[in-house]
Amino acid sequence: MARPIPEADLQAIEAAVAQFPDGASAAQITGALAEPGARRTLQYRLRALVDAGRLRFTGDGRAARYHHGDEIIAQPDPADIVPISPEGSAVLAYVRQPVAVRQPVGFERSFLDRYRPNETFYLTQQQRDHLATIGKPQIEAAAAGTYAKQILNRLLIDLAWNSSRLEGNTYSLLDTRRLLDFGEAADGRGPREAQMILNHKDAIEFLVANANDVGFNRYTILNLHALLANNLLADPTAVGRLRHIIVGIDGSTFHPLEGPGLIEECFDQILATAAAIDDPFEQAFFMMVQLPYLQPFDDVNKRVSRLAANIPMIRANLAPLSFTEVPGDLYTRATLGVYERNDITLLRDVFLWAYQRSAARYTAVRQSMGEPDPFRLRYREQLRDVVRDVVRGALSRQATRAHLVTTSREFIPTADQDQFAEVAETELLGLHEGNFARYLVRPSEFAAWQKIWNAG
Repeated sequence: MARPIPEADLQAIEAAVAQFPDGASAAQITGALAEPGARRTLQYRLRALVDAGRLRFTGDGRAARYHHGDEIIAQPDPADIVPISPEGSAVLAYVRQPVAVRQPVGFERSFLDRYRPNETFYLTQQQRDHLATIGKPQIEAAAAGTYAKQILNRLLIDLAWNSSRLEGNTYSLLDTRRLLDFGEAADGRGPREAQMILNHKDAIEFLVANANDVGFNRYTILNLHALLANNLLADPTAVGRLRHIIVGIDGSTFHPLEGPGLIEECFDQILATAAAIDDPFEQAFFMMVQLPYLQPFDDVNKRVSRLAANIPMIRANLAPLSFTEVPGDLYTRATLGVYERNDITLLRDVFLWAYQRSAARYTAVRQSMGEPDPFRLRYREQLRDVVRDVVRGALSRQATRAHLVTTSREFIPTADQDQFAEVAETELLGLHEGNFARYLVRPSEFAAWQKIWNAG
């Protein structure tokens, strides 16, 4: 007969979970306990608390979290938040079964081979037309990346937070804002979580700043992985490199492709296929389906796919896909449906809902911003460069005025030179700790410049 668990030990675990309002992982509970004991002992006690209804368990793999029982009783099922098709519901019912009863499967090359760009479609014509209608902001024709640059500060926070959240990151939206704006890591969170969010920031800035050059090619996707995986992989040489090792998927019966040669071949096929797709939404969803299914990298595959899905949005000046309010558990199960059944329907349901939420968000954001100044829009690159140069160079006010005059004469048409210098100085006067990130300036650079600037 099993010995009863001391009530004091159970209450200590409940108190540890209470320190994490968004739910606690087993590792976080271990760190919060004064005497965590053996791992198996903690797992047994956690299971007992779940069975007793005193704790609740959500998520799979790295996204698994323990919550107080009364904290999430009122939370709706993710399937009640996102409209799910009958086909998607069948996928959800299958992947909700225990792993032990689901069929083990391997990588099916034919799943990729069957797709023919502009002949095969994961999204129907009606769905693509609808997304185009809601995703197109009311702006004049402009260079690639213009819209993303206009909303960059919001996009950095939204996409970095939501994409990290889908990986089980426990930073709140406010924590993320403080980290990105001020470089302040959240108390009680590990350095890995901060690194994940900062990596997203770097990757998003890379896509937006190089909108004319990025695409579905090796340069873009390998560097995107390098930025997202920076300082997060056990093998530093695997950053930005295709996989040479065997990997597994937590909570899944899917066994990814093995063999570096085949992985590289399929990776190049995915890129060539995506590049040949005309519709930006079909391109985005194709990458969300096929790139994680291949698992071309040691880790960070889904993160790469989510940011890669934004490449066509950025290039076509469409509302970005920031995964706002997407339930993490539902997204995870939707990807399992692709892995284990080659069935895209549940992931498509999530994608369609997620883009509608994102498009609505950025419509509201842009309305709150008002109409952009045509002069600033025309010289947005030059303004960004001159402000960044002033801050990075830690120029005084007097040196700045001389620099603005010189820059205007060198790069701006004569008729606009005086106005350009005036607008640039206005930008500098309005620069503060909450808005300097859009100029690709580091917190340390801003602090050093601010001291000299304020000294007059």
